[in-house]
Amino acid sequence: MRRALITTVKNGGGRRFVASQAAATAKVDVSSPGNDVILPKMPAFDYSPPPYTGPSAAEILQKRKEFLSPSMFTFFNDPLNVVDGRMQYLYDDKGRRYLDAFGGIATVCCGHCHPDVVEAIVKQTQRLQHSTILYLNSAVADFAEALASKLPGDLKVVFFTNSGTEANELALMMARLYTGCQDVISVRNAYHGNAAGTMGATAQSNWKFNVTQSGVHHAMNPDPYRGLFGADGEMYAKDVQDIIQFGTSGHVAAFICEAIQGVGGIIELAPGYLSSVYDIVKKAGGLFIADEVQAGFARTGSHFWGFESHGVIPDIVTMAKGIGNGIPLGAVVTTPEIASVLTRRSYFNTFGGNPVCTSAGHAVLKVIEKEKLQENAHVVGTHLKTRLTALMEKYELIGDVRGRGLMLGVELVKDREKKIPAKDEVFHVMDQMKEMGVLVGKGGFYGNVFRITPPLCFTKDDADFLVDVMDCVMAKM
Repeated sequence: MRRALITTVKNGGGRRFVASQAAATAKVDVSSPGNDVILPKMPAFDYSPPPYTGPSAAEILQKRKEFLSPSMFTFFNDPLNVVDGRMQYLYDDKGRRYLDAFGGIATVCCGHCHPDVVEAIVKQTQRLQHSTILYLNSAVADFAEALASKLPGDLKVVFFTNSGTEANELALMMARLYTGCQDVISVRNAYHGNAAGTMGATAQSNWKFNVTQSGVHHAMNPDPYRGLFGADGEMYAKDVQDIIQFGTSGHVAAFICEAIQGVGGIIELAPGYLSSVYDIVKKAGGLFIADEVQAGFARTGSHFWGFESHGVIPDIVTMAKGIGNGIPLGAVVTTPEIASVLTRRSYFNTFGGNPVCTSAGHAVLKVIEKEKLQENAHVVGTHLKTRLTALMEKYELIGDVRGRGLMLGVELVKDREKKIPAKDEVFHVMDQMKEMGVLVGKGGFYGNVFRITPPLCFTKDDADFLVDVMDCVMAKM
């Protein structure tokens, strides 16, 4: 068996590839007994981007190194220069098409450059880009009303922010003000942001700097795959009870939790956990903050919000990412009673409620409804998860497939019994999938989990192509 360099097709075509072809713009290492290799066919798509005339990838990379933060990193051995996007596809500077199965980190909800969202942004920008919420403008009020209508109970007061970090910072402050308590309980392996308060609530050393972080207790992660108690939600909930009894005054400000941990590696909570913790925290006088930054806006398919599948109603809901389809926008939604704590002083956010951003957010809600994207996330996500689970039966390298809707995780391990993280293998598979036209993300504390969070317009054909490419790469390992 010999090694060959196989060219991929510009604009995603799906033709036959010849190993001896010299004019390759992207290459994939594959093993083949013959000279010809047939690779999975990318679904057809009726769009050709205009020619790119900007700087090269090498020039951009050099500017990043010189002028941008050294903490910034890129995926892939050969960093991707993305210059165009349409719906579930991205295009590089050479016009080559890629299936985007990462969605800008679960951010692109309706699809790249969705015409309805673009139209709303352009129309508002032509009239008024920014004034201040000290003046009246219908865009912010209309979107707040529409957003509140998607939430249960008395969750109807909206505060707009610029990001999920800002939203969670505000939610934590409101909970502490409302309850008069300082203690917050978060879950190990959680990610809630990288500012002062949210870094404390985040529970992964990878994302925590050595700065003062106080008032947060981290409960055992209810992880059905790696957790101590498997899928026994009640046992994990007991740890929250113990923290309250032995680590606090007996009263807490809040419990903050993602319905599915995103950065943590698409970890679903053990069954029964959230409802049990909800009761425990309520008895301790605390509020429940649902972090819906990644799991919200129809991504899980079965429900519009991730917390809904657990049968609880939060006191505060935070959101971002999918809310604006890529526009910088976040929000905190709570009850009128809890919201009143901010009247004790002046609370203000210069860009929170910007008319362009809120116009985009309102358009996103309308597109989700009009195009039945929640239903699509459920149908396509179920199909994709079934195919990924079948792939797990084929390759020992895959230790777990999890998640729901179009928020799925595939964990790679070197040994299924010991669950040794296969971090290098994840990077290799990602890199080779990119060369074949598929972009996936990665996450988890050990960096060994594929994060599959595509735009909700993803199709079954897209799902099949993704799995076929992953299969093709793993078969060559």
